Amino acid sequence: MRETVSGLPRPFWWLWTSTLIIRLGSFVAPFLVLYLTAERGYTASFAGFVAALFGAGGAVASLVAGVLADRVGRRATLLITQVAAAGLTAALGFASTPLLIAALACAAGAASSASRPVVQTVMSDVVSPKDRVRAFSLYYWAVNIGFGIAAASAGFLSSYGYRWLFLTEAAATLLSALVLAARLPETKTRSVDAGEEAVEERGTGFRTVLRDRPFLVAVGLSFLLIMVFQQAAVGLPVAMDGSGLTPAQYGLVMSLNGILIVVLQLPLGRRLERLEPGRPLVIASLLCAGGFGLNTLAGGAAVYAVAVVVWTLGEIVHSPVNMGLIARLSPSTARGRYQGVHALSWATATMAAPLCAGVVIDRFGADALWAACTVLGCCAAVGYWALLLRKQDRRRTPTTGHHGRTTRRTAWRAHHAPSPHTQPTPNTSPSEN
Repeated sequence: MRETVSGLPRPFWWLWTSTLIIRLGSFVAPFLVLYLTAERGYTASFAGFVAALFGAGGAVASLVAGVLADRVGRRATLLITQVAAAGLTAALGFASTPLLIAALACAAGAASSASRPVVQTVMSDVVSPKDRVRAFSLYYWAVNIGFGIAAASAGFLSSYGYRWLFLTEAAATLLSALVLAARLPETKTRSVDAGEEAVEERGTGFRTVLRDRPFLVAVGLSFLLIMVFQQAAVGLPVAMDGSGLTPAQYGLVMSLNGILIVVLQLPLGRRLERLEPGRPLVIASLLCAGGFGLNTLAGGAAVYAVAVVVWTLGEIVHSPVNMGLIARLSPSTARGRYQGVHALSWATATMAAPLCAGVVIDRFGADALWAACTVLGCCAAVGYWALLLRKQDRRRTPTTGHHGRTTRRTAWRAHHAPSPHTQPTPNTSPSEN
């Protein structure tokens, strides 16, 4: 454990603490549909529409927050979005008309999701490249610990009234903002860490992001796997119900996911940080494909449980390594925009996964959905191999372009060459002075 937590900078731990606080109070999103139907008496279609607005607001806010993080600053953007999220979440709990509920849900979803890409941007700023996979493993562990405790305690809290869910989440978000206001410094002006590849940064707008092919490929591959992982919450309960299993059995099977993440995320994170991202991401994609593919053989809870174990191992590997890869591909002056685009892909996959799953199950059955998940996972594995592993056979030393700058293409080739624990050779080019 000491090896896992040692050596990380103090700002990271304050950010980790604020993340844990927010996740411990994450009550609204999981219970929003139940609140609107069971407590307020609205139809399932209206509740689904409001939930979609909550997610859509988050998708748009990811891009806006990325721009603000680069222009205004990381710290200011975090404080603004978290204070806004606290107020809007509390207000949503008191909304009384359908129009007001819909509007506040969209705004609250936007404010709540806006801080996530900024948090990852700050982590990329303050943590050295060789420690990022370990740092993101700790971050992902805190997210799952907090969410698991929140899910377990939400039912108890709702017995005193659903409004307490909104007020408690608002209070937790505000407490997080106060922690960051007191302890987190601005990291926007932080220089590039030693050992991090130099990248040409003449342009930092979204046009530059959209022209960055290696980054866009990495985001697209991440989108494919997120689509698959989301079926655990969308397709899996429907399939298990079709197999004659109860909701309690679904909950028991899915509890394996949280248990394995809590037990294995930190020890595996220590080992993953020693590796280049290529092989772990290929293996994670294949575990994802194989795990969800096993569902085609399931007739009882035992096989579903084995499948959960397999794809959870893929999730444990993919999440921190993928976040580390995105950070490495993001130039420091446009890191907020890059993280915003990546967060947008995550939000889009989260919205698209239920729609696709419903259509596939209704028309072709659950086995077709699991077959599609297997294909997507294998496509991601091939994509990561082509993007990362294939290039390792053509390693080159970076060359300078016009005016002594290292171009993005040569930087992309170069960042596979050194081991993360190899002391970098001093660079005397003008771009490093």
